[in-house]
Amino acid sequence: MSLSPAATEISINPRPDVRRVSIFGSTGSIGVNTLDLIAGAPDRFQVEVLTANENAALLAEQALKFGANLAVIGNEAKYRELKSLLSGSGIEVAAGETALSEAASRNVDWVMLGIVGAAGLAPTLAAARAGAIIAIANKEALVCGGDLVLAEVKKYGATLLPVDSEHNAIFQVLDFDQIENVSRLVLTASGGPFLDFSIDEMKTVTRDQALAHPNWDMGAKISIDSATMMNKGLEFIEAVRLFPVPAEQIDILVHPQSVIHSMVEYSDGSVLAQMGAPDMRTPISYTLGWPERHGFAAERLDLAKIGSLTFQAPDLVKFPAIRLAREALSTGKSAPTVLNASNEVAVHGFLEDRIGFLDIAAVVEESLARAPITELTSIEDIFECDRQSREQAQIIMASYQARL
Repeated sequence: MSLSPAATEISINPRPDVRRVSIFGSTGSIGVNTLDLIAGAPDRFQVEVLTANENAALLAEQALKFGANLAVIGNEAKYRELKSLLSGSGIEVAAGETALSEAASRNVDWVMLGIVGAAGLAPTLAAARAGAIIAIANKEALVCGGDLVLAEVKKYGATLLPVDSEHNAIFQVLDFDQIENVSRLVLTASGGPFLDFSIDEMKTVTRDQALAHPNWDMGAKISIDSATMMNKGLEFIEAVRLFPVPAEQIDILVHPQSVIHSMVEYSDGSVLAQMGAPDMRTPISYTLGWPERHGFAAERLDLAKIGSLTFQAPDLVKFPAIRLAREALSTGKSAPTVLNASNEVAVHGFLEDRIGFLDIAAVVEESLARAPITELTSIEDIFECDRQSREQAQIIMASYQARL
């Protein structure tokens, strides 16, 4: 199987009661929630590495508060600022892509990969090669480099634990020893802020409207992906990478209340669902304490208060991103990498008011139609495909921008 739920001892820890952790993307939503959980049990965790892309001030604050040994800023232009903020603290400071990968190679027990986008691929591979327990919240790394990442996880005896609420839910209820009796996986989707909008209404939605997710508190990129439902397309590809279940046995179901996070249907008709309040600390907590459960004070699910749970099939006309993701996976080779890269470019363009909301999926579809589909056999191949796809998407996006 793709996940490695048996591998728990990865290195010699002088204090086995304390789990040494590194958090990549510590200033983002996933990282902040992870540190919130660690703050609630300071005797159980030692923070080794914290990283951020831009927010040097918050990164320095976190590093000082949690006693990190190393703080890495992705943007090298922010190095001086971070160095100054941590001057005299004894905390090591580094910057840049190479420093991120080197930090991911450090000998720790548990690594949170919360970096958004394809930028998380290299640190993910480095953590895998270090044999770490990897809590992966970066779906794009598996979309772009799934086969390569999984091969390295297996080769170096690392452990991959999914943090996305949907995949974490499946991981909790999937019986890996009876995979032959699994008839279906069901990924649930909130439907985002535009579930009840018409296509005409979606043509004029604003950045602020798209960022206002009804249930989850997420970063800008993930919030837009939720609004287009591209996040569900990426999660579909991620599920195929993670779980030994054929793509045709993985469905998507819109569930606006975000109470049931995903389901596993077995051959005897039983359907097991993982449920909980929409709080990312729950799946993070599950991976942070795994194989034990790490409890924390959180809102408890009150089904009587909720009253009813509703479901519907996704509208693939209003939300073509799901179809595009399925088609990219079916095409294989470099198509998922093209899908992800062009989507990142288009989302960024929308956030900068350069294209309209519906143009995001249109740019992705045109990028997939134009791109040469090739085999990707190395990380260098993936990065080159990513680069070319971004350049092409920028050209395509410029034509949409001219129409605004």
